[in-house]
Amino acid sequence: MLKDYIKALEGGPFLFLSFSFYQKRYLYFENLLRMRKICILLSALVCHAVFAQPVPTSAEERARGLDRVQSMELNSLVKNVSFRNVGPNIMSGRVTDLEVNPADPTKFYVAYASGGLWYTENNGQSFVPLFDHEEVMTIGDIAVDWAHNIIWIGTGEVNSSRSSYAGNGVYKSADAGKSWIYCGLPESHHIGKIAVNPKDPDMVFVAALGHLYSPNPDRGVYKTTDGGQTWNKVLYVNDTTGAVDLMIDPNVPDIMYACMWQRDRRAWNFSGTGRGSGIYKSTDAGESWSILSDSASMFPIGNKVGRIGIGVSYQHNNVVYAVVDDQFPRPDAQQQTEPDAITVETFKDITKEQFLALDNDKLNAFLQQNYIPKEFTAEVLKQKILDSTYSASVLSDYLDAGDYVFDLPIRGCEVYKSMNSGVTWEKTHDMYLDDMYYTYGYYFGKIFVSPVNENKIIITGVQILMSEDGGKTWKSIDAPNTHGDHHVVWMDPKNDKHIIIGNDGGVNITYDNGAHWFKANNPPVGQFYSIEVDDAEPYNVYGGLQDNGVWGGPSNYVANDSWMQDGAYPYALLYWGDGMQVRADRRDNNMIYTGFQYGYYARVNRSTRQEEISIRPRHSMGEKPLRFNWETPIWLSRHNSDVLYYGSNRFHRSLKQGAEMETLSGDLTNGKKKGDVPYATLTCIYESPLRFGMLYCGTDDGNIWISKDGGYNWNKINVFIKKETAPAKGKTPAQIVNAIPSGLWVSQVTASKFSVDRVYATLNGYRYDDFTPYVFVSDDQGGTWKRIGNDLPYEPVNVIAEDPVNENILYVGTDNGLYVSLNRGVSFMAFNGGLPRVAVHDIAIQERENDIVIGTHGRSIYIASLDELQQLTPDIMGKELAPLHVPDLTYDAGRGYTGSPYAPEAVSEEQFPYYSKGDAQVHVEVRDENDHVLHTGTIRAGKGINYYAYDLAIDASATEDWKNAHPDAEKGPDERYYLLPGNYTIAYTTESMLVVSQPFTLIQAEQGYRGGGSPEPEEAGK
Repeated sequence: MLKDYIKALEGGPFLFLSFSFYQKRYLYFENLLRMRKICILLSALVCHAVFAQPVPTSAEERARGLDRVQSMELNSLVKNVSFRNVGPNIMSGRVTDLEVNPADPTKFYVAYASGGLWYTENNGQSFVPLFDHEEVMTIGDIAVDWAHNIIWIGTGEVNSSRSSYAGNGVYKSADAGKSWIYCGLPESHHIGKIAVNPKDPDMVFVAALGHLYSPNPDRGVYKTTDGGQTWNKVLYVNDTTGAVDLMIDPNVPDIMYACMWQRDRRAWNFSGTGRGSGIYKSTDAGESWSILSDSASMFPIGNKVGRIGIGVSYQHNNVVYAVVDDQFPRPDAQQQTEPDAITVETFKDITKEQFLALDNDKLNAFLQQNYIPKEFTAEVLKQKILDSTYSASVLSDYLDAGDYVFDLPIRGCEVYKSMNSGVTWEKTHDMYLDDMYYTYGYYFGKIFVSPVNENKIIITGVQILMSEDGGKTWKSIDAPNTHGDHHVVWMDPKNDKHIIIGNDGGVNITYDNGAHWFKANNPPVGQFYSIEVDDAEPYNVYGGLQDNGVWGGPSNYVANDSWMQDGAYPYALLYWGDGMQVRADRRDNNMIYTGFQYGYYARVNRSTRQEEISIRPRHSMGEKPLRFNWETPIWLSRHNSDVLYYGSNRFHRSLKQGAEMETLSGDLTNGKKKGDVPYATLTCIYESPLRFGMLYCGTDDGNIWISKDGGYNWNKINVFIKKETAPAKGKTPAQIVNAIPSGLWVSQVTASKFSVDRVYATLNGYRYDDFTPYVFVSDDQGGTWKRIGNDLPYEPVNVIAEDPVNENILYVGTDNGLYVSLNRGVSFMAFNGGLPRVAVHDIAIQERENDIVIGTHGRSIYIASLDELQQLTPDIMGKELAPLHVPDLTYDAGRGYTGSPYAPEAVSEEQFPYYSKGDAQVHVEVRDENDHVLHTGTIRAGKGINYYAYDLAIDASATEDWKNAHPDAEKGPDERYYLLPGNYTIAYTTESMLVVSQPFTLIQAEQGYRGGGSPEPEEAGK
């Protein structure tokens, strides 16, 4: 029953380019802008200024934001500070499409929902990324013209999930992914399919689903005949119905089929069906269309028809298959019950007298079946109703699951077949295809026909089913090492037992029709919701992932396959489900608090991976059920690690490590909203690092609260401003913009460690298709707020973090990247050395190691050192050139080892940081304590932080001086001399003859041999 309830809950939502490219795009959007009425534009601007109902961000605004991002990247002072990816990768992430070379299936492309495009030419043993530096990374579909090396990308995942990010249109590569050209359709947001005419590579069709959270007219099927320079919308239904699938007849390219899908999503409700859903056909290469799914077709029609997928036979074009998410109730769902049977409906509008007259045995059976606390027996409840402690509606209130749980079973996944090119249809199977869609068919909806056998079809859902008799009977081809939630299938046209699939857990490959599978999960494309670190040495990183549980592993992880020898992958699965927040008890670094969606948390022993206690507060009899966010917030006090805070729509606290959870507050939201998605919930909790019990929390419906007494009393501190058509008298728009907007999702509230009065807040308009970056600061505990980050691009903000050393430094993660401010939010710059344009969901800082750790939703985990960035004070940045502090370096007697002759490796280099005010030629010298020059070099410095890479070798010209000073020195394995332990100086000289220097020390390691060099002679024979 719990599983069914959870499934029901899930049914609801939730390479730089050339300047000419940007110039072309700018002119494109400027022309669009001129076409709009000025009054509409001004109205939208005023609406933003006074924070009325959020409005979707226009494509023009997002495009201007892209220009801003380019400037923030090029002018960033920290562009050379590099992040390193620490995985993990074996759990992978959601795949949305595959394109396989039919002539050589070891070569294929994989598109990930939020992890970009990857390519393999060795059957999935390794991959390279190809789409990391465009405006977005989220992909709905790809198409490949293998004959001409052309790749098309439709951005914006089409699965309409709670983390399906919006794209910005179509991209094209004419050189197999080395470079990209933007081809327009900026308002499409989510693209379900791209189809290329096999006889004309310039004729391309796009199935545009449109905005996820708002109506828009830019939906439907688009066609280009000039390779993407211009587009015509050739099929349109209405502003809430978009095209989700599309297929060109493989034999007659003028014949096409399109699937239209009506859906309306809000933060609190998801309607995934509608009368606009249906199948359309064109016989003139998309110029005109007719609907196939009408009342005479025998195909489902009406307001309960959801997502549809289409497949056409490769042998006989009259044979067409369709899979549909049929949300109509099953005909046999209205089962008769005994006249006096007790059900949930019994208690709807029940009177006191009727309740007291219920049969006790039947009532007790009902209580047990519905997990009512054991102390509430029929007798107890009747007595409390009799003495008016409870009202007669007490059970109706207690069991009120709202619209989250469906009363009647639905038909769900159905497959239909047409033998006359779609004129009429017949369902292929008599049985229900249970456990395929449940109530969230919006997440799947694809059907695939074998290229060599029209009776062999595969459908994707929670399971993956195959039929070899045209859909009459089905069998699961899942296996223990595949992952649930399947999205795409490819069958080899030379051997259709060779199948490649993509799902929420990456790529799987079989050569025996699904009897055995292997994973091709080399790319680190994990979709993290949250991130946490502990204080172990080396410290561990933890995080919860979309549909892939909760994992933890060492921060010094370097991806390689050596773990396969002993089977001990450095990261470990610690909890299951959709992994959510993690909090680590740093007293022993062994206990974590974590869980899965909708608040099912636990205290987990990391060493045993065993749950020690289940944590999920329950409401009391006489109360309405608690509401839990998809990512329910928890917080472990840094002042006392026995204290755990937890948020539903109310605030809860445990003083005993998760046991005996107390409810301390009333409803902190604006109240339940009618819909099928848990909403009006807490989204974040944060305790002041400076004051125990000083707490902040935020909600998904816009509230921000503070408690100064450990959660017993709460004060709302967000300032709402009423809708106005013009600025209030005496106020300028700039003054009004500092108000906290109303009703937006509060993504993070962060209390400062430098001032007890300072708090930061970020709000996210993603669920209104509003991409405005909302970042605020208060210096009076939320009494007043100031808008900061006004130069951030149009990207929804997920998280803000304060630097642990320098109070002026702030880090902000958005749906498209990471940004840093050196002046407490007045201005920001890109902080993306080595980062793709991926969503940054969470930030953690390991203070002992001074590392920033970011959890991305699509490219796993990245880590960077903050040592140099923190040194960018106004004094340093005012200098022409300034060396930065160099931590002690460790002497390595094995330095100079270059590997075996058969597997050479580069000699490791140390990075010496310095700051430059602008581009400059710099001469470098390394001297010893006696002022002997040991090494010289020249480097071109760029504006900001730079690094001089030096392998610590003595220059040949200084060798004699070195040997005289160090007569016992020995050459390294590469016949060069290297610095010995001691004190040195690195000096930088600019073209203006400015000389600056920085001392550094090379210290003796505990072990002189690093393991990579040659063994000692006596060890060689052992």
